[in-house]
Amino acid sequence: MNTAIDANDRRPNASLDGPEHKPRSLTELGIRQTVLEDIALKILYLSGPMSTRDLSHHIKLGIEPTNELISKMRADQFCQVTGMSGSLPDLAVTSPGRARALELLARSQYAGAAPVSLRNYVVQARRQSVRNVVVHESDVVRAFGHLVIESKTLEEVGTALNSGASIFLYGPAGVGKTAIAETISRVLSVDDVWIPYAVEVDGNIIVVFDAMIHKQAVPNKENEDERWVRCHRPSVLVGGELTGEMLDLQLNSSTGFYVGPVQMKANNGVLILDDFGRQRTPPEELLNRWVVPLDRGIDFLTLAGGKKIEIPFEMLVVFVTNMNPAELVDAAFLRRIQTKIKIAVASDEQFCEIFRRLANERGVEVDSALLSELIAEIRGRHHQELRGCQPRDLINQIVWAARYKDKQPCLDRASLIKAAERYFLSES
Repeated sequence: MNTAIDANDRRPNASLDGPEHKPRSLTELGIRQTVLEDIALKILYLSGPMSTRDLSHHIKLGIEPTNELISKMRADQFCQVTGMSGSLPDLAVTSPGRARALELLARSQYAGAAPVSLRNYVVQARRQSVRNVVVHESDVVRAFGHLVIESKTLEEVGTALNSGASIFLYGPAGVGKTAIAETISRVLSVDDVWIPYAVEVDGNIIVVFDAMIHKQAVPNKENEDERWVRCHRPSVLVGGELTGEMLDLQLNSSTGFYVGPVQMKANNGVLILDDFGRQRTPPEELLNRWVVPLDRGIDFLTLAGGKKIEIPFEMLVVFVTNMNPAELVDAAFLRRIQTKIKIAVASDEQFCEIFRRLANERGVEVDSALLSELIAEIRGRHHQELRGCQPRDLINQIVWAARYKDKQPCLDRASLIKAAERYFLSES
């Protein structure tokens, strides 16, 4: 059975107000009260006696909804008042409360922020879609200022960003495709979006917020719903470790709750598939998994019992590969990837500019005549094309050798030739 969510669905007790509105009662949350009571009791049991205000802070609800939870727990004799902090009671778990908390923790150890409803999550993710972002030339030029890149490529990237659709970056290894993909995410990250700590589905908790991925932009204001975190648009990078299983909900048998898959964490941001084609899972299998999401902007995730839920697929997907896209996927899938950008090898001028910038960062000088000689050495003796990664790697070789000799690094002819000999494969 599929659970489809209609953005216009406004059933009673399921508020679709945005995170800018702090709920004043439990009925505004769109979550069954028992789910919230269970979380509150686990927090109280694990953290020990606390004030109402502390419990409110832990569960990320206002004082009014927290008081409603406390009233129910007191009626069930799961907690008791031990004193007062101002006008608010201090609380402690009772013996029946401890027994109930242990029972709940055996099923699920989630004891964090109150979740948002799946319906509210869907509506908010649609509101924040990358398809709604307008990117101007100045935005792209500013974000890519640290890279040496052709204006033609910048224009292609800017056009692709305004499409909100997927991008294929392809070209030889070492030409800067991953750096370009990561910089694309910086263009979008200037916008703020709301990310929920967790989403509730039929009593199941799916953790979405990941501090390693979601970077908080500003603290919540007093009138804002604390179950959501205002973050920069997220950027998620996955490489050869990606498998088909990582694209679905994973129920942790130890904790008893779900963690959202990579595409759910990347919603409203950028998902970068680096080294595409080199994953353990065949590319055809990964792409078949995403035919519907890329076409329709929806994805289906499976709960442990087999029930499927529908979530938004509202992100910019960037495929990065040094393989021939036509050999990786069929024409039908290539059609679904709206923009294909080939990243070429570096020109002599680009190579020299990259070398100068990196040498300057390391505090060493380099002579233009030596760079011309180095280029001839790379092409002639080593039979290699110029690539954007080579200046960084060759300078590193020189710095490491100087460190070994306890000397200051020097970009002279001898050091450059030795660095090239160590870096490139010898045919002899």
